This record gives sequence, C-alpha cells and structure tokens, in this order.
Amino acid sequence: MTENITDYELVIRPKYGFLDINWQELKEYRELLFFLALRELKIRYKQTIMGASWALLQPFFTMIVFTLIFGRLAKMPSEGIPYPIFSYSGLLLWTYFSNALSQSSNSLVTNANLLSKVYMPRIFIPTAPCLAGIVDYTIALSILALMMLYYRFVPNITIVLLPVIVLMTFLLASGIGYWLSSICVKYRDVIFVLPFFIQLLMFLSPVIYPANIAGKNLQFLLYLNPLTGIINAHRACILGYTSVDFVGLGISAVLTIVIFVSGILYLKHTEKYFADLV
Repeated sequence: MTENITDYELVIRPKYGFLDINWQELKEYRELLFFLALRELKIRYKQTIMGASWALLQPFFTMIVFTLIFGRLAKMPSEGIPYPIFSYSGLLLWTYFSNALSQSSNSLVTNANLLSKVYMPRIFIPTAPCLAGIVDYTIALSILALMMLYYRFVPNITIVLLPVIVLMTFLLASGIGYWLSSICVKYRDVIFVLPFFIQLLMFLSPVIYPANIAGKNLQFLLYLNPLTGIINAHRACILGYTSVDFVGLGISAVLTIVIFVSGILYLKHTEKYFADLV
C-alpha cells in the first residue's frame, strides 16, 4: 500500500488483507505496464535477422506441418473447410496463448533483479508478456486474412466478437500466469513442468481437430477446458462458416474469470516473500 504524505515523501506499507488490492496504485502505475510490455517486445526480437517476422513464421510453418500430418495423412475432419485455414485459425490463437503463458510463468524469476531492487505493482511483471503477445497475434492475423482471400471466406457480423475473444485469451493466459509465476518463485519445478503442460494442453484443445469429433459425454469434459469455447468462437467469428457457440463461449468466460480473479488473489497473497526467494 502506498500513501502520498507530501509532494516529496512516499510511504510504502505492507498489505495484510487477502483481498487488499490497491486499484488506485495500479491506475497510477499503468504507464509502467506499457513500458514493460514494450521492453518485452524489444528483448524478444533483439539481434534477430528476421525481427517481428517470427510472429508470422512460427504459426505459418506449424500450420504447414500440421496440414501434412493431420490433414493429408491422418485425414483429420475440419468441419467442411480446407484444413490449412482450419488449423491456422486455431494455431493463431493457440500460439498467442502458449507464448504468453510460457513467458508470463517464468517472468518473476527472470526479472529477479527488477523484483528485488525496485518497488512496483508485482502483478505488472507477469502481465506484460501477455500484453506484448497481442502485438504478435495482430501481425500473424495478416496471414489468415490472405488465406481467407485465397479460400474465399467472408466474415459475418460475429467478427465484432473478435476483440472480446482476444481479451478472454489475454485474461486466461494472465490468470494461469499469475498462479504459475507465483508458484515458480518458491518451487522452480514449474520451469520443467511447464513445457509438458503446454504441449498436453494443446492436444486437449480443439486446435487441430473440431470439438464435435468427441462424443456427447467427452464433449462435456472437453468444455471444462476454457480454451475449447474460446478457440471454437475464434474460428467461427473470423471465418463466418458457422454460428458462434455462445453456450460454450459462456462456459469459457465463467472459467476464465474464475482463473483470472483467483490468480490475482494468489499472487497478491504470496508477493510478500518474492524478494526474499528470487
């Protein structure tokens, strides 16, 4: 908790309540979040020959590999649309989510010097990679636009849901990132478990297959993964080939809010020992 006593004195006091979140402080430091996100982008593409082009190349080449393996060899169904655009529309959102989650979960440990020497709202450190990832997502969206022109897909009015879906993905990646980054400060096992967790989560999400491939009983379990409703809605609202499943999207929204809010509370509860452990 910070308090301005005079124009030249700032008092920083510890927080005691589990729900003691200083929203005024977050508002006052909001510019710092912007500069942390900008720093993430600069560090990511520093001394790279291709620069921001990697944001395009990563999902594009993954789409080619998936099309050859799952589309051509495994004959994976794709709800009647060409498999390249089906897989890319899922990979686009998945790539943003997985990169944001991976970088957010390690952020408190990798920013140990910043964490122990400078006072700031700790929550900004795992939030910044998730915010910076939206820039990569926007760049990679241009490839999908070209594919839609090639395959003659025209979005309908539900395209207005796209910012909401990206916001939900941001909240979900941030919420899980708050949990894992806080745990990682104390238990570095997260660094080793995280790649396996992300890889497993991709196959539990409808990135390379449609959600209706599962039976009715298994579909209920599939929708317990909040990414299921989000990826389905993302694909439907952009390509406009089918109506958006608002029931599935609503389930994902509830789960996302629960994960995001509980992640904030857990990070705020544990941040008091961050500087001693990193």
